[in-house]
Amino acid sequence: MPQHNAGTRKGEGANAMWGGRFTASPDEVMTAINASIGFDRRLASQDIAASRAHAAMLAAQGIVTPLDAEAIDAGLAQILAEIEAGQFAFSTALEDIHMNVEARLAELIGAPAGRLHTARSRNDQVATDFRLWVRDACDGAAAALTRLIAALLRQAEDGAEVVMPGFTHLQVAQPVTWGHHMMAYVEMFARDRARFSDARARMNECPLGAAALAGTSFPIDRHATAGALGFDRPTANSLDSVADRDFAMEFLSAAGICATHLSRLAEEIVIWSTAQFRFARLSDRFSTGSSIMPQKRNPDAAELIRAKIGRILGAQVALSVVMKGLPLTYSKDMQEDKEPVFDAADSLGLALAAMEGMLRDLAPDPARLRAAAATGFSTATDLADWLVRALDMPFRQAHHVTGALVKLAEGRGCDLPDLPLAAMQGVEPRITEAVFGVLGVENSVRSRTSHGGTAPDQVRAQIARWRKIEG
Repeated sequence: MPQHNAGTRKGEGANAMWGGRFTASPDEVMTAINASIGFDRRLASQDIAASRAHAAMLAAQGIVTPLDAEAIDAGLAQILAEIEAGQFAFSTALEDIHMNVEARLAELIGAPAGRLHTARSRNDQVATDFRLWVRDACDGAAAALTRLIAALLRQAEDGAEVVMPGFTHLQVAQPVTWGHHMMAYVEMFARDRARFSDARARMNECPLGAAALAGTSFPIDRHATAGALGFDRPTANSLDSVADRDFAMEFLSAAGICATHLSRLAEEIVIWSTAQFRFARLSDRFSTGSSIMPQKRNPDAAELIRAKIGRILGAQVALSVVMKGLPLTYSKDMQEDKEPVFDAADSLGLALAAMEGMLRDLAPDPARLRAAAATGFSTATDLADWLVRALDMPFRQAHHVTGALVKLAEGRGCDLPDLPLAAMQGVEPRITEAVFGVLGVENSVRSRTSHGGTAPDQVRAQIARWRKIEG
């Protein structure tokens, strides 16, 4: 049987919320499955802000008296202070944050508390609270991504000329620079930040005033409450207002894509820090040891970031499944919308902070990176391009000739720049000494001057562009 730690308030009885409709207390299991206060208490500040805006609007419209509105506002301010100080007794019997706040308000100010719920329902109340919370989560993610981008830009600046291998299929492909590699993630995380900003803009409409589902007969001013809460406008359809959880699903979608990018970078850091690669070293602040093997330096922070994608994508799937079969408008199923979002937001925030910290401390090994870039015939494409430019050879023929030269070098146990000119001319007689000018890894990266390429000057140009964007 579920166990509960529930406070009790004066006035709580079998049917404190439901008035005269019910005569029996809910079963203990019903109380357990119905209550959401264990998690929706996180909406406390948003719930109180929305209630204060609602009360002010009711007074401005003459629906409640100014005196009652002042008492409600003062009482709500006190409740917020109690919650922030950890002095508020949350009650499972009161189900959720809305009824917990309302019950405490009644204790503090008496009868005027009962007027607060005029012209609203818990349906539009929770829709408003949750939008406010998710809106804040979007802002938090965007701010964390800005800090992460700053760390990547610093790495890119320091490594604009540090040559490293570029990979496809995790096989050495062509030489690139460390700065170019870091800037790839700047682009990725900037798109993530834009997704959160776009989602925020779309969700910035206020459901308050939609009431249970059909609106209200009271002469409310929904534009006033929307403006007071920082929304651009009120929502346009009362049914959609209480039924919509697109905003939460869109946040989870953006979080899932962002977490995928974090996981990819985390995987690279794990690989780079292995003894086999030794491309970069994590600081002690973001490494752990072994309880039995004293030589170990484990990239646990990166591994845990890599794992967070599972929780975040799981949250996205969970909410999608909850919502997929619901008729309009509100169903109690929608109580299950918050925990996945809360967990995903927590996981994403921690992962972003950990990645920023790792990147600020990450120390690439230029010598090791350069040596790795020179392996695996990484300048083969440069050779093929040279054959096209210098000998006017069709690219497909150049590709074939280069493949033959790679095979020759492989058989001799050397790399392309180490092949004697005579050996190359045995494959293609027109090759001249000038070919060696494109075969070194530094020559290779300097030649990639196309817009967005890996040439150090191009990398610096992109860094400058982003420095301007970031201010």
